[in-house]
This record gives sequence, C-alpha cells and structure tokens, in this order.
Amino acid sequence: MEQPFLKATIGSGRQLLRRVRDVFRRETLGRDAVAGTVLGIESVPDGLASGLLAGVNPISGLYAYLFGMLGAACFSSSTFLAVQATGAMALVVADTGLETYAEPDRALFMLAVLTGIIMIVAGALRGGRLLRFVPTAVMTGFVTAVGVNIVLGQLSNFTGADGQGDNRVTRAVDIVIHFWRFDWPTTLVGLVTTAVIIWLTNTRLRSFGLVVAVVAGSLLAFAMNTVWGASVLVVSDIAKIPSGLPMPVLPSFADAGSLLVPALSLAFVGLVQGAAVSAGVPNPNGRRSDPSRDFVGQGAGNIVAGIFQGMPVGGSMSASALITASGARTRLSLFIASAVMAFVVLVASGVVAYVAMPALAALLIVVGVGAIKPARVKSVAKTGILQTSIMVVTFALTLIIPLQFAVLVGVGLGIILFVAQQSNRLRVRQMLIEPDGRRREQDPVAMVGSAEAIVLQPYGSLFFASAPVFESQLPRIGDATRSSVVIIRLRGVDRLGLAFVEVLGRYAHELAEHDSSLRVIVTNEALVAELAAGGLISEIGEESIYRGNEWLGDAVRRAYTDAESWIAERDA
Repeated sequence: MEQPFLKATIGSGRQLLRRVRDVFRRETLGRDAVAGTVLGIESVPDGLASGLLAGVNPISGLYAYLFGMLGAACFSSSTFLAVQATGAMALVVADTGLETYAEPDRALFMLAVLTGIIMIVAGALRGGRLLRFVPTAVMTGFVTAVGVNIVLGQLSNFTGADGQGDNRVTRAVDIVIHFWRFDWPTTLVGLVTTAVIIWLTNTRLRSFGLVVAVVAGSLLAFAMNTVWGASVLVVSDIAKIPSGLPMPVLPSFADAGSLLVPALSLAFVGLVQGAAVSAGVPNPNGRRSDPSRDFVGQGAGNIVAGIFQGMPVGGSMSASALITASGARTRLSLFIASAVMAFVVLVASGVVAYVAMPALAALLIVVGVGAIKPARVKSVAKTGILQTSIMVVTFALTLIIPLQFAVLVGVGLGIILFVAQQSNRLRVRQMLIEPDGRRREQDPVAMVGSAEAIVLQPYGSLFFASAPVFESQLPRIGDATRSSVVIIRLRGVDRLGLAFVEVLGRYAHELAEHDSSLRVIVTNEALVAELAAGGLISEIGEESIYRGNEWLGDAVRRAYTDAESWIAERDA
C-alpha cells in the first residue's frame, strides 16, 4: 500500500517542480518583471477606483487586486488570466446594500468568499460548458448598460455635486440639470484627468498613461487645495489608508444567506468575463485553456481576497491584455504584479492617500465609455427582432434595477431566447418514395387525403417548447381524409417528452376518427418507453411502432410497404 502512495507523491512533486521551472526561467524573467511592474503600478489607481465604484472603502478594491490576482494565478489554466475587481462586479457590489448590514466590511468579505465558493463548485461541476448558452444579445445589452452605469454612477465624484433619485439614471439626470451645483475645482480636476488619459493612451505609454493621468489630476487637486483653498476630495477624506498589508479576517458567516443572490450574480459575471479572457488571450505554449479550471482559479482568488479584506474579483480582459502587451512570457508576471502592489502599499501609502477622487472618477468614466461598443450593438440589431428585443430589455433592466437581479433576469432571458430559437428551428418535411426506390423530400401536403401513405421527417430540436411548432406543421385532417396512413420517422431521436407524445396521441386519435392510422419509426427502446408512458402505443398498437436498425431506410421501406398493403385492403 505504501509503494503506490510513494510513487504518486513523487509524481506530484515532479509535476510541481516542472511547473516551477517553467515559471522561473532566466530567459523569460526580464520580460515578466517588466510586464508585472507595469500591471502592478497600473493596478493601484485602478483598484482604488473599483472600490470607489463599488461604494466601499477604496482600499478594499486595492486589496482585491493584490490578493485576488495572487490567489487565482496559483490555480488557473490560463497563463495570463489577471483576476481583478471588474467594473461590472463592482456595480453588483454597489447595488447589494452592504451599508444596511451590522458589519458592512465583514459582509463585503463574506460576499467575496461566498462568490469564490460558488465559482469553485461551478468549476468542479465542469460548469464551463454552460456558458455557451448565454446568448450574445444578453451579454451585449448587459455590458453596454454596465458601461452606461459606470459613467452615470461617477458623475457625483466627477462634479462634486450630489444627485437626488431612486437609481443611477435619475440621480445622474438630477446632477446634470442642476449644473450650477457643480463644485468647479472638482470638475476641473476631472476634466483635466480625462483629457490626459485620452491623450496619453494614444501614445506609446498606452495603459500606463492611466497612472500618469491620475497622478497629474491628483497633483492638480493638491495644488488647488493647498494654494487656492479648494475642497477637492482625496482618498484620505473618505477612508483611512493603512501603512501595512492587511491581516486575515474571518468573514461574517451569519450574512451568508442574505448574500447568496448577489454572490450568484457576481459568480456569473466573473465566470463569463473569465471565459472571455480564456478564449481571447491564448497560452504561450499553445495549450488550450480549460474554462472550468479557470473557474476554480477565480474562486480561489475570491476566497483569498475576502480573507485579506478585499472585494469580489473576476477575470479582467483589460488587465490580461495589458500584461501580454507588456511582454509577459509566464504567469510569474502576475506574481510580480502583486508584489509591486504590495510594495506600493508598504512604502507609498502616504502618497496613495492624496489620490484625488475626481481623478479616479475620470478613470472610471473613460473605462465605462470604452465598454460601450456601438459596432457590437449594431451587429446584434441586424440579427433580428427577437435578439434585438432581448438586448434592449436586458439593457433597460440593468439600468433601472439592482444589478444582482438584472444579471439573473438576463440569464433567464438568455434561456428564453435559446428555447425560442430552438423551437423555431423545427421543420417537418415529407419524404416521397418513387416506384424505383429513390426518395426525395418536399414540404408536407396541406391535408391528408384519401388512400394516401404519407411519410414525414421532422428536423431540428424536438423538445417541449417545439411541440406546438411541430403540431402546426403536420398535414391537417378533414372531411376528405379516409383510409390513409401517416408515418412519422423519428430516426436519431433519443427523447421526446410528454408534450410531443401528447401531440402524436391527439393526431393518432384524429386520424382514427377518419378511418386512418398513424405509424411511428423509432431507433431506441428509451423512446419506445416514452411513447408507452404517454399512452401513444395503447392508442395505435404495438404493431404500428417500427424499430430502425443499422440499415438506413429499412424501417421506412417496411412501414411504407405495410401502409400500402393496409390501404389496398381497405379499398378492396
């Protein structure tokens, strides 16, 4: 018993050493160090901005970036999957109402841990396969509304004016129409930061220009506050900036039940964004990423972030693209990015305290505008009225209701859209058998006539939602129907469901009332059991069920020959 265990242990150790050697290579260390440093420095203002967007202590956003990225890098299959507190997830946190809890901070940490647990369970159950059921129309409407929400939600920090209203839209409208309430020094800092961001991101600095722009805006705010006596808010005005790394804390387990819905929404958003990174940022060795394993990595990142006083995190396409564009070669770059952030927290916490709030708001507004993709909206609009309607409804709901519910509604709309599309794909064709044995297909005849043998072949998804579509395409039965046989070929169909069996039962009963009959061709016994359970076999008789075999067309030939003989006997 000890020898197999020893071999397995040695094998696991060798795999671990191999992975360590793949990361710590001299030829890639330099590029990884540069890329990690760029991402680490850029993530400091970005993390603070995410905390601001979420309506929590901005330091929680910073810790989420630091520890979430570190935890996920240990387990994900995607080499460059950077896990951060994304804008969409921050908005879900903002709509959760953490301020109503007895201990808002511990409730936030519990939300991150609970989100991580859900992600890990989804990964263990191979949930990556389910993301293909999320339609583009739903995600386009959701992401577009998230971009608009980010912009609207930062107008107060950008202008220094408070808006009145029940949601971001009404508060933003109130701020804009009462523009004379703007704090103009605050607005000037926001405008200058925005201009510098737009300018620098179009230069060689690119994403690093975000850091320079926030620094420039904060220097302007410092000068206005000290020289001209302005009152531009900085990070230290709303949060205490620690001078060291956080100690682990226990989340508030008593709040787990009430946080389940937002945790589910956060997990869904994070998993979808992480899957987009897995598909869009390939591994350098050419090996395909495993979305389910990336789920586990994101879950681990959330648990680590929650334990170390951070907010929920998920896969970030922008951060992953930044680190690859900066020349990263291995996942060591992600560890270096976390180390750089830790260094900033330890050494430069006093500098972080002077980061201007309107500068962070400007950064978020630019990010929000960038999330709005008119070309993607236009492409969805061209696909049809159904997809366009789903996109518009998702967009509107995401704007006016809390995001944790909007996400779940979007998932429901996606399921409805999938069911509607699959049901509308069903098509029934009539197979004509020529005297020489050749067969051809055409649209079914409108009505079953007298002494006819009609073979019907349905194509598409046969499930409960498509049963009415199938029934509407069957030839009608009327006064002219007499002594005819309708043969329905269900080759390759494993399951029908009772809704379909009931349709067949009604059709068989109506045929029998006009001295005609229904025959069914099946290829597996599970389907026969379904037909029996639904009462169809007792309606038409066991002899009317034809079982297919490995010979294509053999069951059709037998059923058609028997139908012609039955018709001939009736006409004799």
